[in-house]
Amino acid sequence: MSSSSQPFIPFTRPNFNQETIDAVSEILRSGWVTSGPKLAEFEATLCEYFGGRPVRCFANGTATMKIALQVAGIGIGDEVITTPISWVATSNVILSVGAKPIFIDVDPVTRNIDLNKVAAAITSRTRAIMPVYLAGLPVNMDQLYELAEQYNLRVIEDAAQAFGSHWKGKKIGSFGDLVSFSFQANKNLTTVEGGCLVLNNQDEAKLAEKFRLQGLTRQGMDGMDVDVLGGKDNLTDINAVIGLQQLKHLPAYQARRTALARQYFEVIRAELKTAGLEHLKLELPVENFTDSNWHMFQVVLPLEQLNTDRAHVMTELKDLGIGTGVHYPAITGFTLYKNQGYKTSDTPIAERVGHSILTLPLFPAMTDENIGRIARALVGILLKYRKN
Repeated sequence: MSSSSQPFIPFTRPNFNQETIDAVSEILRSGWVTSGPKLAEFEATLCEYFGGRPVRCFANGTATMKIALQVAGIGIGDEVITTPISWVATSNVILSVGAKPIFIDVDPVTRNIDLNKVAAAITSRTRAIMPVYLAGLPVNMDQLYELAEQYNLRVIEDAAQAFGSHWKGKKIGSFGDLVSFSFQANKNLTTVEGGCLVLNNQDEAKLAEKFRLQGLTRQGMDGMDVDVLGGKDNLTDINAVIGLQQLKHLPAYQARRTALARQYFEVIRAELKTAGLEHLKLELPVENFTDSNWHMFQVVLPLEQLNTDRAHVMTELKDLGIGTGVHYPAITGFTLYKNQGYKTSDTPIAERVGHSILTLPLFPAMTDENIGRIARALVGILLKYRKN
């Protein structure tokens, strides 16, 4: 419970209307609740959304990335270049197939992997680049694929947060190599849990199907075979029907997220000016209203100018009825990775961003008044703890 008398604003909240609830009820009443006709319909709809490219759905966005690596044939002894600013699943899946993540520092403005630093890290063992589109903002896709072509690398796009994002007018996922999306509860399009992988051809799609269900293929009424080692990563019809309903409302959700993000920029800047804090180095996200889907609105706190830390800022905001998140600390600071010799100091920009980044609330059901309340609260805390 917060000490604020106002309603609590979580950092995100999914939106399920009555039509979605009714659609789920219908699936439950049907008796077919696991992978079935609604999954097939969802995959076909996503295929159309991505311009006809093959799409397969999975139980979560982690499975989509792992299976993308498997489809690309990446395994023991291989290296995959990626970013340290991401959910740890990005690099965990690289480890899980026996490969080695190579972490490249991030761009201080976009907070995405700095593609200008990738070439220097490529070795004879490098097999792929796995960029992450933080908060839905893509990297420079032209530069990414020029690098991949030059060095003969696969690209596995961790587009977990980028459903609905674009590059030069084209949907992320409608072009490129292997593109992985998450449908987890806080994503712009959610199936509660789930994800999808956009593939290049039907052969890759068939292989992905094997990997998601124990390596199984069926022949005729009773024939079956297993020729690869797969897992249990199928998406259910319950999840799929939620996704179908969410797709109907995606344009409206996206428009609202964009409008809220615009307000954040305007109101935060106005509040900083009113408080006389223009000198504070509060870093706002890239003001991109063409390519980003505005999955999250993140600021980097000017901790070097404050007499407090991020945790205390988050606590005070919570006491004011405002939820926040951390997306993300540098992966290389986790014990699992430190024990393998990784150091956050090797990527100093990511180290700083990971220590200072703060996710503010952003979801379609928010009101305009919520933005003003959040901005005033944040700037008030900055004013309270600024160094003289």
